[in-house]
This record gives sequence, C-alpha cells and structure tokens, in this order.
Amino acid sequence: MQITKNAVVTFHYALSNEDGQLLDTSHGHEPFAYLHGTGMIVPGLEEELEGRQVGDKFKAVVPPAKGYGDFNMQLLQQVPLDKFGEQTVETGMQFQAGQHGIFTVKEVKDGKVLLDGNHPLAGVTLKFDVEITNVREATPEELSHGHVHGEDGHHH
Repeated sequence: MQITKNAVVTFHYALSNEDGQLLDTSHGHEPFAYLHGTGMIVPGLEEELEGRQVGDKFKAVVPPAKGYGDFNMQLLQQVPLDKFGEQTVETGMQFQAGQHGIFTVKEVKDGKVLLDGNHPLAGVTLKFDVEITNVREATPEELSHGHVHGEDGHHH
C-alpha cells in the first residue's frame, strides 16, 4: 500500500541538522506512527513520504519554511529577572507563557532574562534518514479522532 491521505504510517528516523549533529532518533525505540495528511509531522517530511511504501529507505532535506519555520526575531524578548520572583532561572529552561506558547531562556545577564518563543528547531534545515516499516488504512475510529491508536485499541 502506498502512503496517501489518511494512511497510518510507521517509520524509523534519524534527524540531523546541516552540520550532521544528531538531534533526534527513533532507533532504539518503537518506530514513530502518524496519520498521513493531517499535519501531525512537519510539512516537508510529509510531502517526502507521500506515495512511498513499506521498505522504502530515503533521505529527506527539509528547509525551515517546510519544517519548524524561519527564526523570528520578534519572538525574542528581554524580561527583568525579578519578574520570576524567587524561582531560579538558568539558560535552557523553558516556561509556558499563557497562550503565547513555550519560551526558552537564552541568556541570564545583568538582571535581565532573554526569552525565545521560537521553536528550538526554527531556522534549522532538517535532514531525515527514514525507513518506512508499516503502512495501513486508518480505522474509522482513528479517522474520527484524528490520530493513530495503538495495536490494541485506543490510548490517551
């Protein structure tokens, strides 16, 4: 079966940046499963998977515009350190900021905190090594819920 809209696709992957640094991998874990055509993975990788089938192995290079977007300088903001109260604030920490999403602490210096609201992979060209392990039709329940269920039924 070829990968088309509403197919359940399972694949192993290794994700690297342009410098070849490994960012994430499914190897050593269960393969990743998703419902094709529903925006569950970055658009550039979903486009590369379209029409492929079980056993296909390929490399995909996904530019930022089809990955996690370009880096947006508007999402950088400096906040006085005292806004965090007694909480320890260190580079790399992440905070949920209401409806604005997740912010990562980029720097703590001179009583100020530099926060970044970009996705950590914004502006990064993504390099995937992919091996498709399974393709099947989604069940009516999966289609109505908009996501893949495990082999033994529905889990949340």
